[in-house]
Amino acid sequence: MTAGMGRAQRRVRGLGALAVAASWSVLFVGVAQPAAADTQSKQWYLSAMQAEDIWKVTTGEGVKVAVVDTGVNSSTPSLRGQVLKGVDVTGAPGDETDDYRGHGTTMAELIAGTGEGGGLKGLAPGAEIIPVRMSDVSFMSKRKTVIGDMKKAIRAAADSDAQIISVSMADDFSQREEHEAVKYAESKGKLVIAGVGNDGNKENRKQYPASYPEVVGVASADRQGKVSYYSQHSGSVDLASPGSDVPGWCDNSFKSYCDGDGGTSAATAIASASAALVWSLHPDWTANQVLNVLFDTAGRDWKDGERSKYLGHGLIRPSMNVLKGKGEPGDPDISPLTKERTTGPADSSEKPADSASEQPAKNGAEADKPVAAEETKSSGDDSQLGLILGVAAVVVVLGGVAYAVVRRRKAA
Repeated sequence: MTAGMGRAQRRVRGLGALAVAASWSVLFVGVAQPAAADTQSKQWYLSAMQAEDIWKVTTGEGVKVAVVDTGVNSSTPSLRGQVLKGVDVTGAPGDETDDYRGHGTTMAELIAGTGEGGGLKGLAPGAEIIPVRMSDVSFMSKRKTVIGDMKKAIRAAADSDAQIISVSMADDFSQREEHEAVKYAESKGKLVIAGVGNDGNKENRKQYPASYPEVVGVASADRQGKVSYYSQHSGSVDLASPGSDVPGWCDNSFKSYCDGDGGTSAATAIASASAALVWSLHPDWTANQVLNVLFDTAGRDWKDGERSKYLGHGLIRPSMNVLKGKGEPGDPDISPLTKERTTGPADSSEKPADSASEQPAKNGAEADKPVAAEETKSSGDDSQLGLILGVAAVVVVLGGVAYAVVRRRKAA
């Protein structure tokens, strides 16, 4: 399963895009664009997130990110020299660099792509990728098996040198062994980040691994600054990140990029890159401290420590820490997700209940604080959450690529 939006004749589950305002007069309005040779011209969220300024301080160097996905093609111009030895848990011919869909390669480029050859530029281009290839449902069906390998993939990532495990894949069902693998990764000091799913306007079921209490669940928002109507909100959202209108590889031929919605898949990759930037700047921090800072600096206008049904702790903003030194790292040994020591098991199999109000947010706040985050509810399927960040923010929206999805092992 992959976390991106599906294409025209395919069933879709996209994880939306995110918006951040640099000034109140700046608002990028989504406009359909044809595919271009230079995909970076469409990565509008990089400027919105102040990437050029961030890169003067850190590019994510020294941090390794495991991409649990359909494989990562290490020979694309943007990923040459960025991909380390990984693991293939599919048991199928090929290895972890044989991306059977193009999805995993897109996620890797969104995290650490150099942008060479006009390819995608990652938000953390100095980070390195450790690919972990697993099966999605279509890949399993071709092999005539329904045995999932997410648990193997997460354990393999946990045993690697990666500090961050990025999972742009999702499943409708919780599995004990899979949850144990997540807790194993947490016990080894890894930060596990996953997409919450792209069926928010339909069934809106909990998705796994995002719904395990030890995993950071990421929602998607769009170019207008609203949570994507399809981004799921079933109690698993911890953060929101750009996901819409970001191009990606069309398929596993790697001949061209296509326009589309990356959904929570892209949002997860960008959130993972954001974590890499913060961790690179503070290499002595634990995963708990990195996550505490991401929560503390997220864009929101509700009470600190509470979670919105749609945005979690708010819109991810690594620039607040990297450029302004904001964010409280907190206790290195206590998880901000479970409030427990990361050396012990979590008590619950579900995320804690959301407590933030779902009413429209109020405007106004301090200049360096998130100014406004507005949640609106309609009677139709376009229930969305409007986001407007403070005076020092920039309008940010993340886009993604379209991918086929089905109920089991789909893109997040």
